[in-house]
Parts: sequence; structure tokens; C-alpha cells
Amino acid sequence: MTTVYRPEAVFCEGALHEGRALAVSAEGLVLPADADLRDAVEVALPGKLLLPGFVNGHSHAFQRAIRGRTEFLAKGHERDDFWSWREAMYAAATALGPEQLYAVSRQAFLEMALAGVTTVGEFHYLHHQPDGTPYDDEQELALQVIRAARDVGLRISLLRVGYARAGFLAEPNPRQRRFLDPDVDTFLRRASDLAARTRGDPLVSVGLAPHSVRAVPRPWLDVIARAWTTGPIHMHVAEQPAELRACAAEYGLLPVELLDAVGLLSPRFTAVHAIHLERGEIERLGRTGSTVCACPSTERNLGDGIVEADALLGTGASISLGSDSHAHIDLLQEAQMLEGHLRLLRLRRNVLDPGDGAGDGLARRLLEALTSAGTRSLGLPAQTLSPGQRADFVAVDLEHPSVLGAQHPLPAVLMGAASAAITDVFVHGQRIVSHGRHFQAEQIGRQFVDVMRALR
Repeated sequence: MTTVYRPEAVFCEGALHEGRALAVSAEGLVLPADADLRDAVEVALPGKLLLPGFVNGHSHAFQRAIRGRTEFLAKGHERDDFWSWREAMYAAATALGPEQLYAVSRQAFLEMALAGVTTVGEFHYLHHQPDGTPYDDEQELALQVIRAARDVGLRISLLRVGYARAGFLAEPNPRQRRFLDPDVDTFLRRASDLAARTRGDPLVSVGLAPHSVRAVPRPWLDVIARAWTTGPIHMHVAEQPAELRACAAEYGLLPVELLDAVGLLSPRFTAVHAIHLERGEIERLGRTGSTVCACPSTERNLGDGIVEADALLGTGASISLGSDSHAHIDLLQEAQMLEGHLRLLRLRRNVLDPGDGAGDGLARRLLEALTSAGTRSLGLPAQTLSPGQRADFVAVDLEHPSVLGAQHPLPAVLMGAASAAITDVFVHGQRIVSHGRHFQAEQIGRQFVDVMRALR
């Protein structure tokens, strides 16, 4: 049955429309303005602004298990950084069995739904048993993560990670045994098999994710560039200066130069983080139409650095957003930090405003990063609430204290709203969050707490 939602305003097809209704078909698609609505169900949403659903372009769901567990300086250590944090993360990666991974992932996805996420790109690299032996079903853990997302109601793009080694001239790390594929052909086969097994679900897709230039050597990258001709490719790129030094030592190239040389850069490619870039690398990403997925809360938490989103956008690259390690799960905050970090770096305001004088240029650019840039990055159809598109959208309460009294709702929401202002979330036309609550929240939370107690 067709449903007609009547909010105060809706942002669709690139513009804010006050008093416009959003009609959704029984199949979960947005209907055109001239559709026959005589038998439609009317749903009033007074004081609400409807926005396209948010896309979390980079997630490691299992890392929700370490939130708050690494926020101290270990005794005898003078400093803490990404590399020391990584060892604590590996401990969690080693400890989780299939049902525990499901419970932790479901908690992460629940928090995403409550924060307005309708689609998640899950960068998945837990593949095997703790000793590195494959499960009887090679896809056991990937399917558990997919099940968790679908049980919450999210659309998921499972980015199947390839991992070959600990790094250039690095000794094998036993904590990485769950991540490894024996060769590139096995990696590609396993990713293709997973895509075939999930093809019947319209809310599930599969992409490829060679982990990083330190974990995947050039011969693998050469094969991947030739063999994976459709679908997205995501990769950690230039997150840490040590990665740059290792790449230069092994290949005489910087990471983005290497990826360009093997032919991976393209509109299908997403460089996650891409913080420590030379100007020439930024230009390569722009020239090839690649995307950079910024994860500001994680990049802040780990002391990684700041994504130069203004420079990247200026060369033609796209910017999407992710919550990565789940130190926080709040996509509005990710958008706000993307701009806020640049203000600290550039020592000026409104850095990402395109300068068109429209008054909401910054807000529109941040919303693009939250929505359409993410769907493009994941190889999914556009998400602008245009007729014929899937009805993935969120309702924001304009009477919430964080935006109350706003004369210009879009900038107020994108730069000032708390995620608590998001009251309702719809995926494929189905409401998964209603009045700020998810119907499975209590049961999901109890199971998650049980897992966390067992990990102590």
C-alpha cells in the first residue's frame, strides 16, 4: 500500500522543499509527485524535516567491543598511538566467536540506525577461527555480520577484505591469523562466492577491500585491478606516516602513486582516511574521480591526523564519511567534525562552503558526504529521494532543543543538531526506528552486555 508522509519540509532532488509530501510505494520506492494517491495511507510528521538516509561508508563492527577499553596510557609506556591501539584491537579480534561477533555487530548497527544510518559499508576482515583455520563454511563470519545488519534493518555492503601479510619485511603477527588469505586467487574466489550467496537479498551487496599497501603486496594489487572489474574497491590509504615510509622503501612510490600505477584509482575506488598525502597524490585522486572516506571521530581518537577534504574536493575527488572503529557512532557528528577539523587546520570558518552565496552551501556539501557520496562509493544507486529511488530516509525533529528556532533548518541540522533529534528512520520504505526507539533495542543490548562480560 502506498504511504504518504507529510513533514514540515523534505530535502530531495538537491533542494529543500517546505510543505512537500513524500509518497512511498508498497515496494519501498519514492513515487513521483503526480502519482495516484487516492487510496494511500497518510502519515503526518509535523515539525519534521525529512533527509535522505545517512551512509556509513567505513565500519569495523567488531571494534565496538573495545570502546572505552583503550583510553589510558599503559604502565611503562611513554606514549600511546595507532600502533599500540592496534594490538588491543587485535586482542578483541582474537576473542570473538561467531555468535559473539553477531551480538557485537548488532549493537554497532543498532547505534547506527538510531543515528540515522540506513546503509553501512562494512570493511570486514575477520574470516577464520582464532588459529587461522577456515570455518567449515568459509563465509561463516561474514554471514554473521550480514545477519546482524539485516536483523537491525540496515542495508549493508560487505566489503570483503584481503590480507596477505603483516607488512613489508615484517615478521608474521599471530594476532592476524584470522585475517589472512593464502593467495590472491583464493581471496577473489571467496569474495565472489559471498556475492553469489547474497545476491537474492536487495539490501545486501558485496565489494572488495584489499586492506592496505602494507598488508597487500603489489602482485596482489595487479591481479585485483585486472580481475575485479565491477563493484566497489575500498582500501586503507595513508592513514599513518609509517605506511608512507614502508611503501617508499618497498616500491619507491607513495601509496597513491602505487595505486595509480597498478590501475586501481577510478570512480569505483575509495581511499579510506587518505590523510598523509602529497599534493600530487591529491591530484591523482581527483583526476581519477576516486572517493576518500573520512572518519573524523576515529582519526581524532587515534591521533591519525586531519583529512584535507577541501583540497581533495577542489581536485574533483568525492568525500564520504564513516565511523570506522566506533569510538563514537554519530554520523551527524562525523559531518560536523569534517568541517570543524578543517577550521582548526586552516584557521578560518566555513572551509567547505562552495562559495555560491546560497546560504546553505556548506550544509548541502556535508549532506552530500553523508548520503550520495557514500552510495557512489559503495556502488549503490543514488540516494536523493527522487522518484523511482529507494525510500531510505530519516526524520529530524526541528523542535528538538539542538535545532529549536532555526530560521534555516538545513544548516542548523548539519552543523548543530544532536543525533537525538533524529526520531524516525526508514529503510526501503520500512520504519526501523520510531520516535527515537528501535523495537529490538533492549534485547540487542542485553546480548551485547553478556558478550562484554565474557570478554573481561
